Amino acid sequence: MTAAPRKPAQPQSRPVRLGRRSIAALGLVSAVGVVAFGWPLLAGPNSGFGEHAQDAPWLFAALLPLLLAVVVATIADVGLDAKAIAMLGVLAAAGAALRPLGAGTAGIEPMFFLMVLSGRVLGPGFGFVLGAVSMFASALLTGGVGPWMPFQMLSMGWVCMGAGLLPGPDTLRGRRELWLLAAYGSVASVLYGTVMNLQGWPYLGELATGVSYVPGAPLVENLGRFIAYCLATSLGWDLPRAVVTVLLSLALGPAVLKALRRATRRAAFEAPVTFEAPKP
Repeated sequence: MTAAPRKPAQPQSRPVRLGRRSIAALGLVSAVGVVAFGWPLLAGPNSGFGEHAQDAPWLFAALLPLLLAVVVATIADVGLDAKAIAMLGVLAAAGAALRPLGAGTAGIEPMFFLMVLSGRVLGPGFGFVLGAVSMFASALLTGGVGPWMPFQMLSMGWVCMGAGLLPGPDTLRGRRELWLLAAYGSVASVLYGTVMNLQGWPYLGELATGVSYVPGAPLVENLGRFIAYCLATSLGWDLPRAVVTVLLSLALGPAVLKALRRATRRAAFEAPVTFEAPKP
Protein backbone atom coordinates (compact mmCIF):
# COMPACT_ATOMS: atom_id res chain seq x y z
CA MET A 1 0.00 0.00 0.00
CA THR A 2 1.51 3.27 -1.12
CA ALA A 3 1.07 6.56 0.64
CA ALA A 4 -0.92 9.24 -1.09
CA PRO A 5 1.29 11.91 -2.68
CA ARG A 6 1.61 15.08 -0.66
CA LYS A 7 -0.18 18.05 -2.13
CA PRO A 8 2.09 20.94 -3.05
CA ALA A 9 1.80 24.04 -0.92
CA GLN A 10 -0.57 26.61 -2.33
CA PRO A 11 1.00 29.87 -3.46
CA GLN A 12 0.76 32.49 -0.74
CA SER A 13 -1.73 35.30 -1.31
CA ARG A 14 -0.14 38.75 -1.42
CA PRO A 15 -2.37 41.69 -0.45
CA VAL A 16 0.21 44.15 -1.81
CA ARG A 17 2.25 42.88 -4.73
CA LEU A 18 5.27 44.65 -6.18
CA GLY A 19 4.59 46.22 -9.56
CA ARG A 20 6.94 48.32 -11.67
CA ARG A 21 5.91 51.63 -10.17
CA SER A 22 6.00 50.37 -6.59
CA ILE A 23 9.44 48.81 -7.17
CA ALA A 24 10.64 52.14 -8.56
CA ALA A 25 9.18 54.00 -5.57
CA LEU A 26 10.78 51.54 -3.13
CA GLY A 27 14.11 51.90 -4.92
CA LEU A 28 13.88 55.69 -4.78
CA VAL A 29 12.96 55.94 -1.12
CA SER A 30 15.60 53.35 -0.20
CA ALA A 31 18.27 55.23 -2.15
CA VAL A 32 17.32 58.49 -0.45
CA GLY A 33 17.35 56.69 2.90
CA VAL A 34 20.84 55.27 2.29
CA VAL A 35 22.12 58.74 1.40
CA ALA A 36 20.37 60.28 4.43
CA PHE A 37 21.93 57.71 6.75
CA GLY A 38 25.41 57.56 5.26
CA TRP A 39 26.31 60.94 3.79
CA PRO A 40 28.24 62.15 6.88
CA LEU A 41 30.76 59.35 6.34
CA LEU A 42 31.63 60.85 2.94
CA ALA A 43 31.50 64.52 3.95
CA GLY A 44 34.65 66.51 3.34
CA PRO A 45 36.44 68.59 5.97
CA ASN A 46 35.11 71.79 4.41
CA SER A 47 31.53 70.59 3.95
CA GLY A 48 30.20 72.73 6.79
CA PHE A 49 28.93 69.61 8.54
CA GLY A 50 28.11 71.41 11.76
CA GLU A 51 25.83 73.77 9.91
CA HIS A 52 23.70 70.79 8.82
CA ALA A 53 23.02 69.55 12.35
CA GLN A 54 19.67 71.37 12.28
CA ASP A 55 18.60 70.02 8.89
CA ALA A 56 16.73 67.01 10.35
CA PRO A 57 13.28 68.68 10.09
CA TRP A 58 13.88 69.31 6.40
CA LEU A 59 14.90 65.70 5.90
CA PHE A 60 11.76 64.65 7.74
CA ALA A 61 9.70 66.80 5.36
CA ALA A 62 11.40 65.18 2.36
CA LEU A 63 11.29 61.53 3.48
CA LEU A 64 7.70 61.35 4.67
CA PRO A 65 6.17 62.16 1.24
CA LEU A 66 8.49 59.58 -0.33
CA LEU A 67 7.21 56.94 2.08
CA LEU A 68 3.65 57.89 1.16
CA ALA A 69 4.63 57.66 -2.51
CA VAL A 70 5.28 53.93 -2.03
CA VAL A 71 1.67 53.46 -0.96
CA VAL A 72 0.37 55.59 -3.84
CA ALA A 73 2.50 53.70 -6.37
CA THR A 74 1.28 50.38 -5.01
CA ILE A 75 -2.34 51.47 -5.33
CA ALA A 76 -1.65 52.59 -8.90
CA ASP A 77 -0.04 49.24 -9.74
CA VAL A 78 -2.44 46.65 -8.35
CA GLY A 79 -4.94 48.45 -6.18
CA LEU A 80 -5.20 48.35 -2.42
CA ASP A 81 -8.70 47.19 -1.57
CA ALA A 82 -10.57 47.58 1.68
CA LYS A 83 -9.51 44.15 2.93
CA ALA A 84 -5.80 44.94 2.52
CA ILE A 85 -6.25 48.35 4.16
CA ALA A 86 -8.10 46.71 7.07
CA MET A 87 -5.34 44.14 7.57
CA LEU A 88 -2.72 46.89 7.34
CA GLY A 89 -4.56 48.86 10.02
CA VAL A 90 -4.97 45.88 12.35
CA LEU A 91 -1.33 44.76 12.12
CA ALA A 92 0.01 48.31 12.38
CA ALA A 93 -2.12 48.88 15.48
CA ALA A 94 -0.90 45.60 16.98
CA GLY A 95 2.72 46.52 16.29
CA ALA A 96 2.25 50.00 17.73
CA ALA A 97 0.67 48.50 20.85
CA LEU A 98 3.49 45.97 21.31
CA ARG A 99 6.28 48.51 21.09
CA PRO A 100 5.62 50.34 24.40
CA LEU A 101 5.43 47.06 26.35
CA GLY A 102 9.17 46.96 26.74
CA ALA A 103 9.49 50.75 26.48
CA GLY A 104 12.91 50.11 24.93
CA THR A 105 14.22 48.84 28.29
CA ALA A 106 17.45 46.91 27.64
CA GLY A 107 16.34 46.55 24.02
CA ILE A 108 13.18 44.56 24.82
CA GLU A 109 10.96 45.41 21.85
CA PRO A 110 8.41 42.64 21.16
CA MET A 111 7.06 44.31 18.02
CA PHE A 112 10.00 43.04 15.92
CA PHE A 113 8.87 39.42 15.83
CA LEU A 114 5.39 40.43 14.62
CA MET A 115 6.83 42.64 11.90
CA VAL A 116 9.12 39.86 10.67
CA LEU A 117 6.35 37.23 10.61
CA SER A 118 3.92 39.63 8.91
CA GLY A 119 6.47 40.53 6.24
CA ARG A 120 7.11 36.84 5.65
CA VAL A 121 3.47 35.96 5.07
CA LEU A 122 2.23 39.10 3.36
CA GLY A 123 5.16 39.85 1.09
CA PRO A 124 7.83 42.55 0.66
CA GLY A 125 5.50 45.27 -0.64
CA PHE A 126 3.00 44.95 2.18
CA GLY A 127 5.89 44.46 4.59
CA PHE A 128 7.55 47.76 3.76
CA VAL A 129 4.29 49.68 4.06
CA LEU A 130 3.41 47.86 7.30
CA GLY A 131 6.80 48.53 8.90
CA ALA A 132 6.71 52.24 8.07
CA VAL A 133 3.09 52.72 9.17
CA SER A 134 3.64 50.75 12.40
CA MET A 135 6.56 52.96 13.39
CA PHE A 136 4.55 56.07 12.55
CA ALA A 137 1.61 54.86 14.65
CA SER A 138 3.82 53.86 17.57
CA ALA A 139 5.52 57.27 17.53
CA LEU A 140 2.14 58.95 17.81
CA LEU A 141 1.12 56.53 20.57
CA THR A 142 4.25 56.99 22.67
CA GLY A 143 4.89 60.66 21.92
CA GLY A 144 8.12 59.76 20.14
CA VAL A 145 7.60 62.12 17.21
CA GLY A 146 10.82 63.79 16.17
CA PRO A 147 13.41 64.08 13.40
CA TRP A 148 14.40 60.46 14.00
CA MET A 149 10.94 59.16 13.09
CA PRO A 150 11.35 58.93 9.28
CA PHE A 151 14.61 57.05 9.85
CA GLN A 152 12.78 54.59 12.11
CA MET A 153 10.04 54.22 9.50
CA LEU A 154 12.59 53.49 6.78
CA SER A 155 14.55 51.04 8.91
CA MET A 156 11.48 49.07 10.02
CA GLY A 157 10.21 49.10 6.44
CA TRP A 158 13.48 47.51 5.34
CA VAL A 159 13.23 44.91 8.13
CA CYS A 160 9.73 43.85 7.06
CA MET A 161 10.54 43.98 3.35
CA GLY A 162 13.58 41.76 3.90
CA ALA A 163 11.40 39.19 5.67
CA GLY A 164 9.13 39.14 2.62
CA LEU A 165 12.13 38.47 0.36
CA LEU A 166 13.34 35.41 2.30
CA PRO A 167 13.46 32.17 0.25
CA GLY A 168 10.70 29.57 0.14
CA PRO A 169 7.60 31.66 0.90
CA ASP A 170 5.33 29.04 -0.70
CA THR A 171 7.18 25.81 0.14
CA LEU A 172 9.19 26.19 3.34
CA ARG A 173 7.16 25.30 6.43
CA GLY A 174 7.58 23.91 9.92
CA ARG A 175 10.67 24.15 12.08
CA ARG A 176 12.97 25.05 9.22
CA GLU A 177 10.89 28.13 8.45
CA LEU A 178 10.76 29.10 12.13
CA TRP A 179 14.52 28.88 12.47
CA LEU A 180 14.97 30.86 9.25
CA LEU A 181 12.70 33.62 10.56
CA ALA A 182 14.33 33.55 13.99
CA ALA A 183 17.80 33.84 12.45
CA TYR A 184 16.68 36.66 10.17
CA GLY A 185 14.93 38.42 13.06
CA SER A 186 18.07 38.29 15.21
CA VAL A 187 20.27 39.73 12.46
CA ALA A 188 17.68 42.34 11.49
CA SER A 189 17.28 43.42 15.13
CA VAL A 190 21.00 44.13 15.43
CA LEU A 191 21.22 45.79 12.02
CA TYR A 192 18.24 48.00 12.86
CA GLY A 193 20.04 49.37 15.91
CA THR A 194 23.28 49.76 13.97
CA VAL A 195 21.64 51.66 11.12
CA MET A 196 19.73 53.88 13.55
CA ASN A 197 23.03 54.77 15.22
CA LEU A 198 24.09 56.44 11.97
CA GLN A 199 21.19 58.85 12.37
CA GLY A 200 22.47 60.40 15.58
CA TRP A 201 26.14 59.47 15.99
CA PRO A 202 27.62 62.15 13.69
CA TYR A 203 25.85 64.90 15.63
CA LEU A 204 27.15 63.86 19.06
CA GLY A 205 30.25 65.99 19.22
CA GLU A 206 31.02 65.52 22.92
CA LEU A 207 32.02 61.87 22.73
CA ALA A 208 35.38 60.44 23.66
CA THR A 209 38.00 60.80 20.94
CA GLY A 210 38.15 57.12 20.08
CA VAL A 211 34.48 56.82 19.13
CA SER A 212 33.54 60.33 17.99
CA TYR A 213 32.81 61.30 14.42
CA VAL A 214 35.50 63.34 12.68
CA PRO A 215 34.22 65.33 9.65
CA GLY A 216 36.47 64.84 6.66
CA ALA A 217 38.37 61.89 8.11
CA PRO A 218 39.00 58.91 5.79
CA LEU A 219 36.03 56.58 5.42
CA VAL A 220 37.87 53.63 6.95
CA GLU A 221 38.82 55.68 10.01
CA ASN A 222 35.27 56.91 10.62
CA LEU A 223 33.90 53.42 10.09
CA GLY A 224 36.28 52.14 12.75
CA ARG A 225 35.11 54.87 15.12
CA PHE A 226 31.50 54.04 14.34
CA ILE A 227 31.98 50.34 15.06
CA ALA A 228 33.66 51.21 18.37
CA TYR A 229 30.74 53.52 19.17
CA CYS A 230 28.20 50.73 18.49
CA LEU A 231 30.13 48.24 20.61
CA ALA A 232 30.42 50.70 23.47
CA THR A 233 26.86 52.01 23.47
CA SER A 234 24.04 50.29 21.59
CA LEU A 235 25.13 46.65 21.53
CA GLY A 236 23.73 46.21 25.02
CA TRP A 237 20.29 47.06 23.58
CA ASP A 238 20.65 45.38 20.19
CA LEU A 239 21.57 41.92 21.48
CA PRO A 240 18.63 41.66 23.96
CA ARG A 241 16.32 42.82 21.17
CA ALA A 242 17.66 40.01 19.00
CA VAL A 243 17.23 37.44 21.79
CA VAL A 244 13.64 38.54 22.47
CA THR A 245 12.85 38.38 18.75
CA VAL A 246 14.24 34.84 18.48
CA LEU A 247 12.39 33.57 21.55
CA LEU A 248 9.05 35.07 20.53
CA SER A 249 9.44 33.85 16.94
CA LEU A 250 10.07 30.28 18.07
CA ALA A 251 7.41 30.29 20.80
CA LEU A 252 4.58 32.18 19.08
CA GLY A 253 5.63 31.82 15.46
CA PRO A 254 3.54 28.73 14.57
CA ALA A 255 0.30 30.26 15.89
CA VAL A 256 0.94 33.70 14.38
CA LEU A 257 1.97 32.33 10.97
CA LYS A 258 -1.08 30.06 10.89
CA ALA A 259 -3.41 32.93 11.78
CA LEU A 260 -1.89 35.27 9.19
CA ARG A 261 -2.05 32.65 6.44
CA ARG A 262 -5.62 31.76 7.30
CA ALA A 263 -6.56 35.44 7.20
CA THR A 264 -4.99 35.95 3.77
CA ARG A 265 -6.70 32.86 2.38
CA ARG A 266 -10.11 33.94 3.66
CA ALA A 267 -9.62 37.50 2.48
CA ALA A 268 -8.73 36.24 -1.02
CA PHE A 269 -6.85 39.43 -1.85
CA GLU A 270 -5.99 38.36 -5.37
CA ALA A 271 -9.34 36.83 -6.26
CA PRO A 272 -10.97 38.68 -9.17
CA VAL A 273 -14.18 40.52 -8.42
CA THR A 274 -17.11 39.51 -10.61
CA PHE A 275 -20.62 40.82 -10.82
CA GLU A 276 -23.58 38.67 -11.79
CA ALA A 277 -26.69 39.99 -13.42
CA PRO A 278 -29.76 39.80 -11.14
CA LYS A 279 -32.03 36.85 -11.83
CA PRO A 280 -35.41 37.72 -13.32
